[in-house]
Amino acid sequence: MSGNRPQKPATKLVHAGRRSSEYHGVVNPPVLHASTILFETLADLEKAGSSAPGKVTYGRHGTPTRFLLEEAVAELEGGFGTLCVSSGVAAITNAILAFVKPGDHILVTDSTYYPTRNLCNTFLKRFGVETEYYDPAIGGDIAGLIRDNTALIWCESPGSLTFEIQDIPAISAAAHARGVKVLLDNTWASPMLCRPFEMGVDVSVQAGTKYIVGHSDVMLGTITTATEEDLLTIKKQIIISGDAVGPDDCYLAQRGLRTLGVRLRQHHESGLKVAQWLQTRPEVKRVLHPALPDDPGHAIWKRDFIGASGLFSFILKPVTKPQLASMVDHMDLFGMGFSWGGFESLILPSDPKNIRTATKWDEDGQLIRLHIGLEDTDDLIADLEAGFARLEMI
Repeated sequence: MSGNRPQKPATKLVHAGRRSSEYHGVVNPPVLHASTILFETLADLEKAGSSAPGKVTYGRHGTPTRFLLEEAVAELEGGFGTLCVSSGVAAITNAILAFVKPGDHILVTDSTYYPTRNLCNTFLKRFGVETEYYDPAIGGDIAGLIRDNTALIWCESPGSLTFEIQDIPAISAAAHARGVKVLLDNTWASPMLCRPFEMGVDVSVQAGTKYIVGHSDVMLGTITTATEEDLLTIKKQIIISGDAVGPDDCYLAQRGLRTLGVRLRQHHESGLKVAQWLQTRPEVKRVLHPALPDDPGHAIWKRDFIGASGLFSFILKPVTKPQLASMVDHMDLFGMGFSWGGFESLILPSDPKNIRTATKWDEDGQLIRLHIGLEDTDDLIADLEAGFARLEMI
């Protein structure tokens, strides 16, 4: 903030979490490497256990390099505060574990990121927490699934691989009527495209590895809360888990954050152009992109989101495995790999069938997820067109 004048998100991206005046006018926050922190007096040492935000007590608990990144993310998301951890999965794990105990029941969208499902089906199950998966399109009807022992509802909008948009305000209203926390994986949109706390979310989680970092070279997770109470609850869980993110990674995330707005505008424009082109292709059965007017979630996306990122999927008409391999094995610009959010475009064949339980994925065509990077879209389209040509030759 500058005085009492509210700033636009693009301006906040440039200035939040910098505090140059505290570091001799240096534009970017310094990288402070530390494990041991020395205290001048016994009184200072005894205060080291304080949970006050921004207090430097031990390297694992953070230094200003991390604290300034957390300050910036919290301001952008509109939350009370943010905690950074070592990966997106670490953010998911610590956020959920902070609010559950043996005997609890949680509700998780059936379209969730696979590592979230893996956590629920393995560790949480052994820990005595029951997970019930729900249809991502359930909206306010989720009230009928809430039990007396329901601790939280996990949302992800749009969903991984299949990109269903959830009615988060309706889910939040139903949850809060029963005193249940709502947690949202906001990685696809980032704070620039979706404002989770304005929709009633209690905790927003991101894999900062993706769009915040933006350069495919850092693992990072962020957890932002609406209240101080929830922030302290999650901070205690992170301390117990021993999770920590290094200062160099925080520094690179700060650098990536500054260009998040301009990158996302390009991802949106390029992604939509490629998605619209794919809709014209005879090889394509359906494109799964919430910004397309005929997408089932488009109306809610238009209501709740400012834009779209570069990640979406499409479904091929039925092909053989050799045809699929011929297409994806020889792409010039689309790399084949996990993750997304960087400057480079990616292609990933996937099959949601085996990871759905509350809803049925019965598409007979091959699902392919794309991340549209920052290359020229004409070149990306030409690469995909050549891939389709190879598919037809087998």
